[in-house]
Amino acid sequence: MIGILLITHGSFGEALVQNACHVLQKRPPQLNQLGVAAQDDPGELVPLARRMLDLVDTGEGALILTDIFGASPANLAARLLDRGRIEGLAGANLPMLLRALTYRDKGMDFLLQRAGDGGRDGVINMLEQ
Repeated sequence: MIGILLITHGSFGEALVQNACHVLQKRPPQLNQLGVAAQDDPGELVPLARRMLDLVDTGEGALILTDIFGASPANLAARLLDRGRIEGLAGANLPMLLRALTYRDKGMDFLLQRAGDGGRDGVINMLEQ
């Protein structure tokens, strides 16, 4: 199973994890989060992020989800990426996380596609439905 690590601003990642647990009615295994505070130096968080990544990666790789591409959490995540083994997606939202949790047994390429689709497809103009 592919592990999932969220690296986000503040407590956003923890809120996503808590809400995913609510929807799924359990805490999924191999799921963790790291919140980056405004005063944190992302460079100093790299060793901690690697340890957290090791906790979720049991040999099949890991997907890192982050909130805003180009911001400190995404820049930290970028230092951990290793194509095919440790991949990353920015723009994390609850539909993206739920898709990632659902499809992480299907291989990294499929997981990346489905999680990315979930994040994008979860944005809906409700008056047009």
